Amino acid sequence: MILIDPDLEPAPAPKSISAKPLAGPASPLGPCQSRLPSARTLGGFLREAQAAVRLRGEVSVLLTTDRAIRRLNRQYRGKDESTDVLSFPAQELLQNQKKEKIAGDMAISAETARRQGAACGHSINAELKILILHGLLHLAGYDHESDAGRMARRELALRARLGLPQGLIERAGSVSASRQVSKPARPRRRDCAAEPWTRSLPKLARNDGAIQSRKRVRT
Repeated sequence: MILIDPDLEPAPAPKSISAKPLAGPASPLGPCQSRLPSARTLGGFLREAQAAVRLRGEVSVLLTTDRAIRRLNRQYRGKDESTDVLSFPAQELLQNQKKEKIAGDMAISAETARRQGAACGHSINAELKILILHGLLHLAGYDHESDAGRMARRELALRARLGLPQGLIERAGSVSASRQVSKPARPRRRDCAAEPWTRSLPKLARNDGAIQSRKRVRT
């Protein structure tokens, strides 16, 4: 299930037009590639990717703002900065009153995804799919910080199968040696204790309360 934060802008605000051409190369992405895809489009990919990962159970994905994901990152990981994706796996496959199994939840900053996609030369749609796949693998129990490359290999194979460009693990490896203090550092990829997070996001909370046992968060 894809949920979109009502505070999220569907497209970046248009820049003011200057009579004098700006120096430097033009942006490789047009307005269409920067526009947020529909929940239906991403929902179709979510189902396809979840089947490829072989993850059973319902997954909810919230597309939100930098500000909202920064609040979640601070609350549950002690990192007072925005990030791209946070995964909240269920400790076990839960069942609600309708006997539907629940695998976990994700929060994705669409604003960060838009910037990262532009920096890598692909659309926000492609970047969101990369983030969804990465989050699904975490929900399935993979952890690239401690699995000796198992998640990276699995993600590489699935990206090829799903037709996606370079993923987060490869990017992190290529820039880890050049991080600077002046730049917002990407949060370390680790687990940490967390309380049920959807209580702070009423738009994503379930009426049946089945997600109350979320205990860990991954990014």
